[in-house]
Amino acid sequence: MPTDDELRQIARESANEKVGFYSHLAAYVGVNLFLAALWWTTSGPGTFPWFIIVTFGWGIGLASHYVGAFHGKAYTERMTEREYRRLKGEQR
Repeated sequence: MPTDDELRQIARESANEKVGFYSHLAAYVGVNLFLAALWWTTSGPGTFPWFIIVTFGWGIGLASHYVGAFHGKAYTERMTEREYRRLKGEQR
């Protein structure tokens, strides 16, 4: 059983990962809105919306950051526990 200090450290790391994701999300939204506005003012409708290439590519990175920040550690812990139980059962 982890001590209170260990739990606090784990909670701090998890919170830092989530804050990092929210910062990444804010930058993603801000930059992509700027690029869409730049496209609108320079080329506008009727031309290829080139900013969607950046939006899509960066969105893949943002999605993987989300999974890592909100589901990665929990998934790793579940898999570790499953593997531990499997190995423990093989020792009997």
